[in-house]
Amino acid sequence: MRIAVSQISSTTDPRSNLELVRDAVRRAEDARVVVLPEATMCRFGVPLGPVAEPLDGPWASAVHEIAAAHDVVVVAGMFTPSGDRVANTLLVTGPGLHVGYDKIHLFDAFGFQESRTVAPGSSPVVFEVDGVTLGVATCYDIRFPELFRALADKGASAVLVGASWGAGPGKKEQWELLVRARALDCTSYVVACGQAHPGDLGSSAPTGIGYSTVADPFGDVVVQLSDQPSGTVVDLDLAVVERAREVLPVLANRRLTSS
Repeated sequence: MRIAVSQISSTTDPRSNLELVRDAVRRAEDARVVVLPEATMCRFGVPLGPVAEPLDGPWASAVHEIAAAHDVVVVAGMFTPSGDRVANTLLVTGPGLHVGYDKIHLFDAFGFQESRTVAPGSSPVVFEVDGVTLGVATCYDIRFPELFRALADKGASAVLVGASWGAGPGKKEQWELLVRARALDCTSYVVACGQAHPGDLGSSAPTGIGYSTVADPFGDVVVQLSDQPSGTVVDLDLAVVERAREVLPVLANRRLTSS
């Protein structure tokens, strides 16, 4: 399974960000899945209500057309309406596929309160490409191992994570540690794509630090990007997943499960 990781720095203009998606797909080098960050549609730090659109709206439909034209699946962060708030949605779209995952764990931490403007999701999401089951998660979700185990229980061999990771002391180290730990928790690959560092925007919003990271089921780093806009392509060896689950059967050995 070949997956492209496209670490971008989104603007506040959804239409211009579509060009970033288009460019990422063009550069995907025969990948079957192209992963972009959380908030690809529009970066944090501006009101999200005015940019939110449903999954059948113009922005998501345009991403679907880009994906279908290149016969790939695109995973990219957007915002969808949810009552008087929005949902932080990870769009998963391609030929015969068009679904969204609404971020379950909202970033009410480090002085930021995402739940003030964003409504939480409730259901884990998996999808299938070429017979391989993949799960998705968003940013702060990566601090919650039970979600990653739930995705593995649903058959996921890899979890694709979109993020707009907040900067701060120790945050880069936490990011790498969490990516590697979640891979070990669910003995799956974790493909974590973050927003690049945008420079000084004069905003306290979590706009990204870069360092997109792929970890294998044994917690080893396969590849890690810098803090700048960049991309890479990784080939996931699914035999490694089988081997990890055979020699390190943490999913089978669990004694406690979430209610």
